[in-house]
Amino acid sequence: MKSMATWGSSFAASSTLDASSRQTAAVVLAGFCAFLDLYAPQPMLPELARTFGRTPGQISQLISISTVAVALAAPFIGLLGDRWGRKRVIAASALLLAAPTLLAATATSFGQLMVWRFFVGLFTPGVFALTVTYINEEWAAGGAGRTMGAYVSGTVSGGFVGRMLAAFVAGHGDWRMAFVALGILNAIGGVAIWRWMPVEQHATRATRGLGRTMLGHLKNSRLLATYAAGFCVLFSLLGVFTYVNFLLAASPFHMNSVELGRVFVVYLAGAAAMPLFGRVIDRLGQRRSFAVGMGVAFVGVLLTLIPSVPAVLLGLALFCMGIFAGQSAASSYIGRAATGAKAAAVGLYVTAYYIGGSFGAAVPGVFWSRYGWTGCVALIALIELATAALALRYWRGEEKPAEPSEGMLESAGGEA
Repeated sequence: MKSMATWGSSFAASSTLDASSRQTAAVVLAGFCAFLDLYAPQPMLPELARTFGRTPGQISQLISISTVAVALAAPFIGLLGDRWGRKRVIAASALLLAAPTLLAATATSFGQLMVWRFFVGLFTPGVFALTVTYINEEWAAGGAGRTMGAYVSGTVSGGFVGRMLAAFVAGHGDWRMAFVALGILNAIGGVAIWRWMPVEQHATRATRGLGRTMLGHLKNSRLLATYAAGFCVLFSLLGVFTYVNFLLAASPFHMNSVELGRVFVVYLAGAAAMPLFGRVIDRLGQRRSFAVGMGVAFVGVLLTLIPSVPAVLLGLALFCMGIFAGQSAASSYIGRAATGAKAAAVGLYVTAYYIGGSFGAAVPGVFWSRYGWTGCVALIALIELATAALALRYWRGEEKPAEPSEGMLESAGGEA
């Protein structure tokens, strides 16, 4: 009888472990699906520009139209999650992402492709924004930091795989099949999220007076400087990784889509350096760490001016490390600058971040058309220096190290 009881306890424990593993896997998949499609066209931009007869500045709108949609939808996703439930909106959004991605393969004009890319951005916040909320609520008793780390790894993996898969399929087939492959992968991920993610048990509804709270945040000079920092971080990142494709596709590099996809391996250098960045922030504080990160990114982007593949790749790797350090410092500073309603403060940061990305994918195109890659580098380098100066000027006050779960929660707004 005792052995039966022991066996029953062991079985229950293993079942609980399995359920917990499935829940964590669902969170990782949510991060993966959220950023699988958003930036995937980047290595295909030169090919798409030739197909539709567009300039680099015009074809880059395929990226900026999606980030505009993210910025528009992000502030309202919390309301949908409160009304329909976290799990339901997350899974539905992941499945819906498959539809415009697959339909992008049917586009016969640049305008049609832009429409489907807009819907990709519109559905994306339903996955990433509510998954962050879901983790914060469901792991409130413990393990939120570890689970958030798993989620962040999913966002980085999704962004990396999306670009690599699009480049590989487009290089060995055509760009239409690349969108088909991405759409199928998103659909599979959405089904897995629906099956594995448990319905939330600890959801809390937003308090009233949210509009008044947000207005209060917009009067906080330290928060405004932080939102400006987030704007400039994604502006710089998308500006570099959108237009560097045109640099490397032209003389003297002549890279094809597959080779351009491999360039995004440098993202992994930034991801691998994240633990070191965390220790630097703990030691120096967010203010000085952000300035150091922008300095590293500044050096990295200047290195890309050297007409050598190793120099460009080294420059991009350093740029990634610096930008990721800056993003970590900026997002973790929100909790220090906000006097209350930190979730609303983070929501405004996410909106500013993606608005910056929208401009970053478009504005450097003007400089590219007039001055080439040198013009793009000059613009981005100036923005990095100005952003560092802004943080040093306005990020005042005590800078205590962020708690692991807090810092990771706030920095999980999106994969760069």
